[in-house]
Amino acid sequence: MDDSPRPWTRLATRTLVDRWWMTLREDRVQLPDGPVLEEYHVAEYPDWTCALALTDDGQAVLVEQYRYGIDRVILELPAGAVDPDEAPAKTVRRELREETGYEGREWVRLGKLAVEPGRHTNYGHVFVARGCRAVAAPTLEASEDLRVRLVPAASLPGLVEAGRIAHGIHAAAVFWAFAKGLLAEPRSSGGV
Repeated sequence: MDDSPRPWTRLATRTLVDRWWMTLREDRVQLPDGPVLEEYHVAEYPDWTCALALTDDGQAVLVEQYRYGIDRVILELPAGAVDPDEAPAKTVRRELREETGYEGREWVRLGKLAVEPGRHTNYGHVFVARGCRAVAAPTLEASEDLRVRLVPAASLPGLVEAGRIAHGIHAAAVFWAFAKGLLAEPRSSGGV
C-alpha cells in the first residue's frame, strides 16, 4: 500500500501577470482529502543557472550586488536565466563571461534544485567551473550593477554562515561542491 502524499487537483486558473520573464497565476485547487483553496498563487519563471567559478590559485569568482527583495548587498555566484531553446550548460558559460569576464577550463554539472517548490515552477542548474581566468571585461546589462570579487574558495562556507552569501541555492552549491570534493577543506571565516 502506497502512503505517499497525493497531488492536488487544479480546478481553475487565471493569469494575474504575464511578462516575458514571469507569469503569476492564481489557481483554485482541491486538496486530496477534499478541501478547496480558492486562491493559490504560482509564479512561473524560466530556469536559471549559477557557476561556482574557481581559479587555479584557489580563488572563487563571485559577484557583489544589491538585492531589492531583501534590501541588502550580498555576494553571489555568477548566475542568469536560461533563454528559450538554450541548454543550461551554454547559459552558465555565457553568464559567467558576461557578469565577470571569466571563462572556465573544466566544467562539472552538480545538478538542479527547485527554487521554491511550493509556489515557483523553475529550477536552478548548478555548475562548478575550474581553471577560471579573466579573458575580457564584464558586459553587463543596463539593469545590472555588480562588482566582481575574488575570495579564497576555502572561505565560502564561512561567508554563507556569516550571511554574506544569502541566496539559498548559491549556499547549497557551496556545500554540494564541498561534499563532492570539489572545494578545499573549509575555514570558518566570514571575511571579505
